[in-house]
Amino acid sequence: MVGPTAAGKSALSIALAHELGGEVVNADSMQLYRGMDIGTAKLTETERDGIPHHLLDIWDVTEPAAVAEYQRLARAAIDGILDRGRVPLLVGGSGLYLRAVLEDFEFPGTDPAIRARLEAELTEAGPGVLHARLAERDPEAGAKILPSNGRRIVRALEVIELTGQPFTASLPDPRPVYQAVQIGVDRDTAELDERIALRVDLMWSAGLIDEVRGLDGIRDGRTASRALGYQQVLAQIDGTLTEEQAKADTVQGTRRFVRRQRSWFRRDPAVHWLDGADPKLLAAARELAG
Repeated sequence: MVGPTAAGKSALSIALAHELGGEVVNADSMQLYRGMDIGTAKLTETERDGIPHHLLDIWDVTEPAAVAEYQRLARAAIDGILDRGRVPLLVGGSGLYLRAVLEDFEFPGTDPAIRARLEAELTEAGPGVLHARLAERDPEAGAKILPSNGRRIVRALEVIELTGQPFTASLPDPRPVYQAVQIGVDRDTAELDERIALRVDLMWSAGLIDEVRGLDGIRDGRTASRALGYQQVLAQIDGTLTEEQAKADTVQGTRRFVRRQRSWFRRDPAVHWLDGADPKLLAAARELAG
């Protein structure tokens, strides 16, 4: 189950899991982090309504994202669910993570020395310099990766240096690993914009600032510290943003992220799209799931 942030995937996944006898496997990259609950809209135990959830709270906030490790853990979780005769529901908006699980996707290795050198350069010179280098060495990757996304730029340059090939050459044509029905949940843009703004307000009122203050080491986490909402709260704590500026920046950043999510998922013809506002949403999803 895929789709943009705040479209209603989580609520539908709970209802559908009850219908199918299913268990949810998380595919939201930020919900993998322990303690990052409010800012990622992680479902509480009560909201999970008795449905088992897998791959929540598995990494410390100081750990960088590792798609290859996620792939291994997610496939193990899915295989375990299937062995129990239940239905796995892979749910989230992190496109690369979903693709890594569903498709035959091998990841190039990593080199700590290369990675450290590139990250030091990123810190010193900023992402713009590295993105220009990436665009020169792999124009296709340069066009796909945002100039502000330092983490992905560093990874692309690392792969190019390790393999001697363009980063995009390491992304294979889709070959499915599992038989899967892919359901996309989306909403009208104006409605989704309102839901995002409301969600951000609720995060602050629910105690996001206290949550961030309590996350030991988050400033050292290359991935966690840059998560939407958390990056802005850190700036608010530091006094470089007011609360209203931090909230507005989170709303705008989330809306930009939604556009990227739509661009990613809409390219896949295998996704069956449903309107998250449709009162017959569950029935439509149940019919697709067979």
